[in-house]
Amino acid sequence: MSKKKLPDPLTPDERAALLRVPNRRYLSGLRNLVMMRIMLDAGLRCAEVLALRVAHVDLNTGKLFVREGKGKKDRALWLNPDTIELLREWRERREHQSELYFTTRDGGPINSRYLRAMMERYSERAGLNRHCSPHTLRHTFATDIYKQTRNLELVRRMLGHRFLSTTAIYLHVADPEVEEAMKSFRV
Repeated sequence: MSKKKLPDPLTPDERAALLRVPNRRYLSGLRNLVMMRIMLDAGLRCAEVLALRVAHVDLNTGKLFVREGKGKKDRALWLNPDTIELLREWRERREHQSELYFTTRDGGPINSRYLRAMMERYSERAGLNRHCSPHTLRHTFATDIYKQTRNLELVRRMLGHRFLSTTAIYLHVADPEVEEAMKSFRV
C-alpha cells in the first residue's frame, strides 16, 4: 500500500522570490514568468499550460479554457487582472505567432522537461532550498484557494479532479481549525 505524500505548497515569501527570478526584459524570461503565473493563479498542470492556445484565452474577460485536460476533460477558469496584463504583454512581444501561447525561440512546442528544469533552476536562484516543480505551483494554487474559500468542491472543479477524494488532500494541508487548536493546546 503506497502512501500519498502531502503537498508542500510555497509560502507567500517563496512565491514572491520565485516570481522575481525571471528577467522580463528577455523574451524567454517573460514567457517563463507568464507560464509560472498561470500555473500559480489558475492551477494549471504542466501539460495544460504547454498546450494552451491563443484561442483558449479571452483577454477581455480573463476567461481561460482548458481543453482536454487530464482525463480528456474541459474546464473554464478565470485569470486575475495582473496575470491578464502579463499575458497581453507576452502576446504582443512574442516572436512567433503560433496557435500555442508558449513556444520555443524557434516557434516549436516547449517540452515538459524544459519546464521542469526551468522550475528547478529558478527555485535554486530564488534561494528556496527545496524541490520546486510545476506541480508545486498547482499545489500552491489549490492550497491558497482552499484557505480562502473553505470550499473543497469549488477547488475540485477548478483543478479538474473527477473525485472529491482526490482533492481532499488539501484538507490536511490547509486546515485553520486544526492549526489553531494545536497551537493553543496546553499553553
